[in-house]
Amino acid sequence: MSAAIPAATLSVAIGERRRRGRNVITASAILLAAMAVLSLSVGATGVSLDVLPGVIADLLAGSGTDTARERLILLEIRLPRTLLAMFVGTALAVSGAMMQGLFRNPLADPGVIGVSAGAALAAVCVIALGHGIAAPVVSLFGIYAVPIAAFLGGMAATMVLVGITARHGHISVGTLLLAGIAIAALAQSLLGLIAFASDDRALRDLTLWTLGSLAGASWTKVLAVAPFGVLIVLLVPRLVRGLNGFLFGEAEAFHLGVEVEKTKRLVVVATAACVGAAVAVAGIIGFLGIVVPHFVRLLTGPDHAYVLPASALLGAALALGADIAARIVVAPAELPLGIVMAIIGAPIFLHLVLKRGIGGLG
Repeated sequence: MSAAIPAATLSVAIGERRRRGRNVITASAILLAAMAVLSLSVGATGVSLDVLPGVIADLLAGSGTDTARERLILLEIRLPRTLLAMFVGTALAVSGAMMQGLFRNPLADPGVIGVSAGAALAAVCVIALGHGIAAPVVSLFGIYAVPIAAFLGGMAATMVLVGITARHGHISVGTLLLAGIAIAALAQSLLGLIAFASDDRALRDLTLWTLGSLAGASWTKVLAVAPFGVLIVLLVPRLVRGLNGFLFGEAEAFHLGVEVEKTKRLVVVATAACVGAAVAVAGIIGFLGIVVPHFVRLLTGPDHAYVLPASALLGAALALGADIAARIVVAPAELPLGIVMAIIGAPIFLHLVLKRGIGGLG
C-alpha cells in the first residue's frame, strides 16, 4: 500500500507537468498570433490592418488600382518582414534550447559553438572588402552577397569545430564547448582587426550589420530561409527523445537506447544551419537563444516535447515584439533589432537569474 502512494503522487505530478506544458504552448501560440497581427498593423507609414480586406478584394478582382500603396506596404514590406522575424526568433530560440539540452547547461546558446561569430566574420569580410578583393563576389551576388557569406561562414565554423572535436567517430561535448569558445574568440579578434583596418564607410556598414536588423526583408529572403524553417519542423520531433536522454548524461542516454553520436551531430548541424540562416538575413541578435528556452523550462519543466515547440512559438513572438518596438520607438527611423533585443532580454535574463537561480535543466 505504501508503494502505491509515491506512484500515484508521481502520476499526478507528471499529469500536472504535461498540462502545464500544453498550456504554455497554447499561450505562446496565442501571443504569437497577436504579435503577428500587430506587426502587420503598425509602421511609420500609418497604414493599418483594417485596409487589408480591401487589398484582398482588389487582388481577387484583378484590380488593385485603388489600394496600390496599401498593397505594397502590407504584402511586399510588412508581411515578409513579419515572416522573417518569426523565422529568426524560432531558429534562435530552438537552437538555444537544443544547445542547452546538449550541454545540460541553461547558459548555453547558439553562439557557444562559434556559429554566430563565424557567420559574422564572413559577412564582415564581404562588407569591408566589397570594394576591393571581394568586389567580384559582390558583383556576382549583388545585395545577397552578405547573407550568402554569413550562411557559408556559419557552416564553415561548424565544420571546423566538428573536425577538431571528433575523434574516432566520437564527439566530446566538453571539447566541443571549449573549442567553440576558442573559435568564437578567434573570429571576434579577426572582426576587430578588420574593423580597425576599414575605412569610415565600411566601418559604418559593418557596425550597423552586426547590430542586427530586419529592414531589408523581402520575399526573396523569406523563400531563402523557408527550407530551414521546414528543417526545424521536421527535425524537432526526432530530437525530443535524444535530448531528454541527455538530461541524465551520455552514458545513461546510451543505455536508454539513444543514438548518442548521431543525436549530437544532428543538434550541431541543425544549430549551424538555422543560426547561419538567421544571422544571414538579420545580423547578430543576442539573448533570444538564452532567455526564451530558459524561461520556457521554468514554466514547463525539462521535457523537450514541450520545451522545443514552446521555445519556437515564444521565440517568434519575442522577435516580432522587438521588431515592432524597433520600428515605432524612433519612427520614421528604426532602431537596430539587436539593440532592442538586448534591452528587452538582458533585464529578463537577470531577473530570472536573481529570482530562480541558474541550476541544472532538471
